[in-house]
Amino acid sequence: MNALLIKGIISVKGDRGMKICLFGVSNVGKTTVGKLLAERLDIKFVDLDEEVKNRLKMSLEEFVNTENLRWRDQKRGSIIKKIIKMEEDVVFAISPISYIENFKTSIISDDNLLIELYDTPENIFSRLVFSDENDEIYTDDNYKNANKDYYMKEIQADLDWYGMVNAKIGIHNRVFVNNNLPEEVVDRIIMEYNLENDDCGILK
Repeated sequence: MNALLIKGIISVKGDRGMKICLFGVSNVGKTTVGKLLAERLDIKFVDLDEEVKNRLKMSLEEFVNTENLRWRDQKRGSIIKKIIKMEEDVVFAISPISYIENFKTSIISDDNLLIELYDTPENIFSRLVFSDENDEIYTDDNYKNANKDYYMKEIQADLDWYGMVNAKIGIHNRVFVNNNLPEEVVDRIIMEYNLENDDCGILK
């Protein structure tokens, strides 16, 4: 038997699997932390942005310029519900989402651990990167620093808005990234939430 123990709740593969869902604003570290956490726990990693691209057959650039936000969040919500229903244990990085009615009831479950990653605007700004029309990631520090005031306001607005949205979802677990290395954040998550795998005991 390969089971994942989270604060006394055992998810046995073959039943509906445990989902460790990571929420947070862009550039807070959901994908990097999520991948490392999944590796440490030896379970599957799923990224909502990648699922959007694969399932809808379009780039993220195309997606964010299609229809309106409610329509896009309905599409995201439909994908979230499908991932939550998977039988596997999964670490699931969920990109910021405003309209939550399409998935809220399915994600609130004893089978799911919901965690919001957060950091200061300054730390998030330091990690800010850009993507082109083909979703290729690139940096442009000259442009970023020239527009720092704008981006700092946008980051703070996102932290305020999505913090409120996440509270409405019912996310009570919050992890302060504090500009730590991703490996250090993973260590803290594993210790704080007593994540175990029966093949290797408590992971440290």
